[in-house]
Amino acid sequence: MRSTYSAPRRVAVVGAGMVGLSTAWFLQERGVEVTVVDREDVAAGSSRGNAGWLTPSLSTPLPDPAVLEYGIRAVLSPASPVYVPPTLQPSLVRFALAFARNSTSRRWRRSMRALAPVNRLSLAAFDTLRDGGVTGETHPADPFLAAYRTAEERRVLVEELRHIAEVGQDVELDLLTGDEARRLEPALSEEVGAALVLHGQRFINPRVFVHRLADAVRERGGEIHARTPVGRVVDRPDGVRLLSTVGDLGRFDAVVLANGTWLGDLARPFGVRTLVQAGRGYSFNIPVEHLPAGPVYLPAQRVACTPLGDRLQVAGMMEFRRPDAPLDPRRVQAIVDAARPMFRGADFSDRRDEWVGSRPCTPDGLPLIGPTTSRRVHVAGGHGMWGIALGPVTGRLVAETLTTGRTPPELTPFDPLR
Repeated sequence: MRSTYSAPRRVAVVGAGMVGLSTAWFLQERGVEVTVVDREDVAAGSSRGNAGWLTPSLSTPLPDPAVLEYGIRAVLSPASPVYVPPTLQPSLVRFALAFARNSTSRRWRRSMRALAPVNRLSLAAFDTLRDGGVTGETHPADPFLAAYRTAEERRVLVEELRHIAEVGQDVELDLLTGDEARRLEPALSEEVGAALVLHGQRFINPRVFVHRLADAVRERGGEIHARTPVGRVVDRPDGVRLLSTVGDLGRFDAVVLANGTWLGDLARPFGVRTLVQAGRGYSFNIPVEHLPAGPVYLPAQRVACTPLGDRLQVAGMMEFRRPDAPLDPRRVQAIVDAARPMFRGADFSDRRDEWVGSRPCTPDGLPLIGPTTSRRVHVAGGHGMWGIALGPVTGRLVAETLTTGRTPPELTPFDPLR
C-alpha cells in the first residue's frame, strides 16, 4: 500500500537573507509554522551590499567563456574583475579547476537552459510578495542601460543576449549611440561611445526590502533568531534538530538550509558534495550631480551601478577567497579606476559604506535547491550573484516541494545531490 506524504507543520530555516526569508514567507502562505535562525542578523550577508537588480534577461551562469579569456595571469591580479589569489587551499584549487571546466560555450548554454524557467517566474514571485502584504518596493528599471566605450565592446553582450533569447528567456533591447545614451542618462561621460537599453527589468534596495520581508514573516507569527550560529543538523526519528552554540534549538518536522556561503558545512552530511565557494563582491556608494533614473551596467568593467536613495551604489568584482577575509582596499580602488571614466559629475572620493560580502557560488553556476538524502533536510543556496533576484521564486518552489512532497520540474537541474 502506497504511503501518503505528510506535510511538515514546523520548519526551521537557516539563513535570514533573501532566499531564507522568502522560503519562510512562502511556507507561511501554505500554513507552516516557521522559525528562522541566522549566524549574524537579517540581511547581514550578501543580501546587504547587493546591487539589487531584478533582471531576468541578465541572470546568467557565472562560469562563461569570457572568464577563460582573462588568462591565468589576469585572474591573479588584484585589479582583475575576476580575482583568484595565489593559494594552496585545496578546496579553492578544486573549485577553480571545476569552474574553469564549466566556462565553455556548451556548458554555459546548458546551464542557461536550466536557469531560464526560474528566470521567467522570478518577477511574478516578487508580485506575490507585494500582493501578500510585503511592503518592500520594486522599482521599474526605466531605463536599464549597459554602457560601453565602443560598439565592438558591446557586441559581446548583444551576442550573449541572443543566446539567452534562444533558450526561451524574454529579451527586449534597443541599441544606442553614445550621444543617445547621454540624452537618456546625462550622468554618462563622453567616454561612452555605445550602449544598449534593456526593457522589462526592475531593481530594489536590497537591504530595505529584506528587512521588510523579515517584518512580514514576524507579523505572521514567525520567529527570527539572530546571532545564532548553527553548528550541526541532526536528523532523528522524532524530527530534525538544530544544534548551536547556545544548545539545542528544538525539534522541527523539516529544515531548509539557506545559509549562503556556509551551506556546505551543514549540508555535507546529507549527501551534498558540490563545493560552495565564497565569490566576494565589493560595493560602496557615492554622490552624483545627476542621479541616474535606473541601473547603469558597465559590462566591460564588470561594474554594476544602482540609484539607491540620493546616492549611487557602485558594486563589482568577483573574488574567490575565504568569506571571513578582510576587505581588500585594492579591490575597491580597482572598481573606482574602472568606473570613474564612464561617469561625469560623480565624486568617487566621497565613498561611503565600503563593503565586501560573500556570494555563494557553485562550480557550474547553478544553485542547489531541493531535498538531500534526507527528505526532511532541504537546501536552497548557491545562487552566486542572483540570490536577490531569484530568492522569492526559490522560496516559492521550495515551499511547494516541502508541502506537497513533489519537486517542481523547474528545480530538476538544481538537484543538490547532482
